[in-house]
Amino acid sequence: MRWFEQAEAAEAEGDWDTAIGLVSPRAACYSADSGAHGHHLWHMELLARAGRFAALTELALTDPHARRSLHRSLRERGMAAELRERAERGDRGALYTLVRMLCETNRAQEARRTVQDLDPENAYAHRLLDGPAG
Repeated sequence: MRWFEQAEAAEAEGDWDTAIGLVSPRAACYSADSGAHGHHLWHMELLARAGRFAALTELALTDPHARRSLHRSLRERGMAAELRERAERGDRGALYTLVRMLCETNRAQEARRTVQDLDPENAYAHRLLDGPAG
Protein backbone atom coordinates (compact mmCIF):
# COMPACT_ATOMS: atom_id res chain seq x y z
CA MET A 1 0.00 0.00 0.00
CA ARG A 2 1.37 3.43 -0.96
CA TRP A 3 1.65 6.25 1.56
CA PHE A 4 -1.42 8.13 0.30
CA GLU A 5 -3.53 4.97 0.43
CA GLN A 6 -2.39 4.47 4.01
CA ALA A 7 -3.25 8.11 4.76
CA GLU A 8 -6.69 7.77 3.16
CA ALA A 9 -7.36 4.57 5.13
CA ALA A 10 -6.26 6.22 8.37
CA GLU A 11 -8.45 9.23 7.62
CA ALA A 12 -11.45 7.00 6.92
CA GLU A 13 -10.89 5.29 10.29
CA GLY A 14 -10.47 8.59 12.12
CA ASP A 15 -6.84 7.76 12.94
CA TRP A 16 -5.79 11.39 12.75
CA ASP A 17 -2.27 10.96 14.11
CA THR A 18 -1.40 8.45 11.40
CA ALA A 19 -3.10 10.38 8.59
CA ILE A 20 -1.52 13.69 9.61
CA GLY A 21 1.86 12.02 10.11
CA LEU A 22 1.79 10.62 6.58
CA VAL A 23 0.55 13.76 4.82
CA SER A 24 2.40 16.49 6.72
CA PRO A 25 5.96 15.71 5.51
CA ARG A 26 4.77 15.87 1.89
CA ALA A 27 2.86 19.15 2.28
CA ALA A 28 4.12 22.53 1.10
CA CYS A 29 2.09 25.71 0.98
CA TYR A 30 2.24 27.55 -2.34
CA SER A 31 4.61 24.99 -3.79
CA ALA A 32 5.36 24.98 -7.52
CA ASP A 33 4.72 21.26 -7.17
CA SER A 34 0.94 21.04 -7.35
CA GLY A 35 1.03 17.69 -5.56
CA ALA A 36 2.83 19.18 -2.57
CA HIS A 37 0.36 22.08 -2.49
CA GLY A 38 -2.54 19.63 -2.68
CA HIS A 39 -1.03 17.69 0.20
CA HIS A 40 -0.82 20.97 2.14
CA LEU A 41 -4.55 21.57 1.64
CA TRP A 42 -5.23 17.98 2.69
CA HIS A 43 -3.04 18.48 5.77
CA MET A 44 -5.03 21.59 6.77
CA GLU A 45 -8.30 19.67 6.31
CA LEU A 46 -7.01 16.78 8.42
CA LEU A 47 -6.03 19.16 11.21
CA ALA A 48 -9.48 20.74 11.10
CA ARG A 49 -11.34 17.43 11.05
CA ALA A 50 -9.19 16.21 13.95
CA GLY A 51 -10.10 19.32 15.95
CA ARG A 52 -6.45 20.37 16.20
CA PHE A 53 -7.35 24.00 16.75
CA ALA A 54 -4.11 24.89 18.53
CA ALA A 55 -2.04 23.70 15.55
CA LEU A 56 -4.33 25.47 13.08
CA THR A 57 -4.28 28.66 15.14
CA GLU A 58 -0.48 28.66 15.13
CA LEU A 59 -0.32 27.98 11.39
CA ALA A 60 -3.05 30.55 10.73
CA LEU A 61 -0.69 33.33 11.77
CA THR A 62 1.04 33.02 8.39
CA ASP A 63 -0.94 30.52 6.34
CA PRO A 64 -4.24 31.57 4.72
CA HIS A 65 -5.20 27.94 4.09
CA ALA A 66 -4.90 27.17 7.79
CA ARG A 67 -6.97 30.27 8.56
CA ARG A 68 -9.74 29.20 6.20
CA SER A 69 -9.71 25.64 7.52
CA LEU A 70 -9.87 26.93 11.08
CA HIS A 71 -12.76 29.29 10.31
CA ARG A 72 -14.68 26.61 8.45
CA SER A 73 -14.19 24.07 11.22
CA LEU A 74 -15.25 26.52 13.93
CA ARG A 75 -18.32 27.42 11.86
CA GLU A 76 -19.27 23.79 11.22
CA ARG A 77 -19.06 23.11 14.95
CA GLY A 78 -21.10 26.20 15.83
CA MET A 79 -18.25 27.71 17.82
CA ALA A 80 -19.40 31.32 17.64
CA ALA A 81 -17.52 32.42 20.75
CA GLU A 82 -14.20 31.26 19.30
CA LEU A 83 -14.90 32.99 15.99
CA ARG A 84 -15.82 36.17 17.86
CA GLU A 85 -12.60 36.05 19.87
CA ARG A 86 -10.61 35.81 16.63
CA ALA A 87 -12.66 38.63 15.10
CA GLU A 88 -12.05 40.79 18.19
CA ARG A 89 -8.32 40.32 17.59
CA GLY A 90 -8.70 41.69 14.06
CA ASP A 91 -9.22 38.52 12.01
CA ARG A 92 -11.62 39.77 9.33
CA GLY A 93 -12.10 36.27 7.93
CA ALA A 94 -13.34 35.14 11.32
CA LEU A 95 -15.72 38.12 11.42
CA TYR A 96 -17.14 37.26 7.99
CA THR A 97 -17.49 33.59 8.93
CA LEU A 98 -19.21 34.51 12.19
CA VAL A 99 -21.63 36.90 10.47
CA ARG A 100 -22.55 34.24 7.88
CA MET A 101 -23.03 31.62 10.60
CA LEU A 102 -25.24 33.90 12.69
CA CYS A 103 -27.37 34.93 9.70
CA GLU A 104 -27.78 31.33 8.55
CA THR A 105 -28.96 30.29 12.01
CA ASN A 106 -31.64 32.99 12.25
CA ARG A 107 -29.55 35.22 14.51
CA ALA A 108 -29.45 38.27 12.24
CA GLN A 109 -29.82 40.73 15.11
CA GLU A 110 -26.82 39.22 16.85
CA ALA A 111 -24.91 39.40 13.55
CA ARG A 112 -25.78 43.10 13.21
CA ARG A 113 -24.66 43.81 16.77
CA THR A 114 -21.43 41.91 16.12
CA VAL A 115 -20.61 44.01 13.07
CA GLN A 116 -21.57 47.20 14.91
CA ASP A 117 -19.40 46.25 17.90
CA LEU A 118 -16.35 44.95 16.05
CA ASP A 119 -16.05 46.72 12.69
CA PRO A 120 -18.91 49.15 12.01
CA GLU A 121 -17.23 50.65 8.93
CA ASN A 122 -16.64 47.28 7.24
CA ALA A 123 -18.65 47.48 4.01
CA TYR A 124 -18.25 43.79 3.19
CA ALA A 125 -19.56 42.75 6.62
CA HIS A 126 -22.60 44.98 6.04
CA ARG A 127 -23.18 43.36 2.62
CA LEU A 128 -23.14 39.96 4.33
CA LEU A 129 -25.87 41.19 6.66
CA ASP A 130 -28.00 42.05 3.63
CA GLY A 131 -27.85 38.47 2.40
CA PRO A 132 -26.80 36.90 -0.90
CA ALA A 133 -28.49 39.54 -3.06
CA GLY A 134 -26.90 42.36 -1.02
